[in-house]
Amino acid sequence: MATPTMRVAIVTGSARGIGRACAQALAERGYALVLVDVLAPEMARTKTEIEQMGRACLTYEADVVQHGRAREVVHDVMRQWGRIDVLINNAGRAQPKGITELTEGEWNATIDVNLKSCFNWIQPVVPHMLAARYGRIVSMSSLNAHSGGVTAAVSKFAYAAAKAGIIGMTRSLAKELGPHILVNCVCPGLIKTEVGGNAVIREREPALVKGIALQRVGMPRDVGEVVAFLAASEPCFVTGQDIIIDGLQWNQ
Repeated sequence: MATPTMRVAIVTGSARGIGRACAQALAERGYALVLVDVLAPEMARTKTEIEQMGRACLTYEADVVQHGRAREVVHDVMRQWGRIDVLINNAGRAQPKGITELTEGEWNATIDVNLKSCFNWIQPVVPHMLAARYGRIVSMSSLNAHSGGVTAAVSKFAYAAAKAGIIGMTRSLAKELGPHILVNCVCPGLIKTEVGGNAVIREREPALVKGIALQRVGMPRDVGEVVAFLAASEPCFVTGQDIIIDGLQWNQ
C-alpha cells in the first residue's frame, strides 16, 4: 500500500515495452505505480516486478480512448491513495497505411489512441494536481512528429499527425498549467521492443544502425530513463519541451 508521503505515478500502456520501462524507472525512484492497459496478463507481470522492488502498485484494465473510463480510474486512485503526482501518457498504436489506403475509421482510431487519449487522461488528473500545487505530465510523441513517416517507417502520416499534435498540446498546456505543473513530451526514434511492429527494426537492424550516431537502436530503458528524469527530478526547470531520444538519426 502507498504511504501518505509516497508520490504516485499513472502510466498508460504500461504492460510492456516503453510503458513498462517507464513504470520500472519510476518504481526505482520510489514511486507508487498505477498501471493502465488492455493487456491484463502482461500488466500483471509488470505489477509483480514493481512489487518485488518494494513499491505499491495498482492495475486497471482500461482502453485509453474511453474518456469516462479515465475519469473512473482517476477517481478510484484518489479514493485509495489520495494523490496523483505524475501522469505518463504512453499508450499508442502504429499506423503503417498511406493516404490512399487509409479509411476514415482508421484515421479516427489513430487520432483517438495516440492523441485524444492524452486529453482523456490529462483532463481528470489536472484538478488534483492543481489542488496539490504540484504535478508532472509526460506524453509520448515520436521522432516522426518532426521527420514525418518516411517510406520505410513503421508508421506513416496519420501517426505522425497525431504525434505532432502531442507536441502542440504539450507546449500549450505547459503555459496554461504553470508554474506548478510541468508538461513535457518525448520523441523516441528507433526503439526495439516486443511489440509486433518492431519486427521491421529487427529484420533491418544492421542497416538501420548505420544511420545512427550511437551505432545502435534504442531500447525501452533508454526512453524510460528520460521520462523518469522529467517526472522525478527536483528541482526541474524544464517544461513545454519535446525531447528527441534517437541516438542522433541523421538520415531522418
